[in-house]
Amino acid sequence: MSETYLTKDGFEKLQAELLELKRQKNELSVEINEAREQGDLKENAGYIYGKQKQSQLMSRISELELRLRGAKIVDNMAVNKDQISLGATVTMRDEKTGHTLVYTLSSADEADPSEGRISVSSPLAQGLLGAAQGGSVKVNLPSGEKQLAILKVEYK
Repeated sequence: MSETYLTKDGFEKLQAELLELKRQKNELSVEINEAREQGDLKENAGYIYGKQKQSQLMSRISELELRLRGAKIVDNMAVNKDQISLGATVTMRDEKTGHTLVYTLSSADEADPSEGRISVSSPLAQGLLGAAQGGSVKVNLPSGEKQLAILKVEYK
């Protein structure tokens, strides 16, 4: 079983998704039973659709259960707070444009760039990992190389 590193919020988000999927699975079971009672299963679109949806739900439920079982919550781990790692909120300045950027490094499950959360496996995060406040890093991005000054590193 592989380890999945999550923040406490990410862990709770996955748990909530799992509960919702289990609720949907129960509702779907009722719908499948009702469709089964309508007769010929080979030509019963409701039954066929229900079974396909049930299969998708069960796959996602299994995936989430596996991730949650192997999850390590970063908030509880001893990390060097002076360096950038998973869970860090980093304030940086693009040396070329002068723009200030703020991102929180998260797991792929929690990533949402529109909310300032980027995956730790993204090119930007990979270039930041291990850097410290006051330092500067060169990061190779798909759009080209960027020189970033690390203004602040904080763990919330």
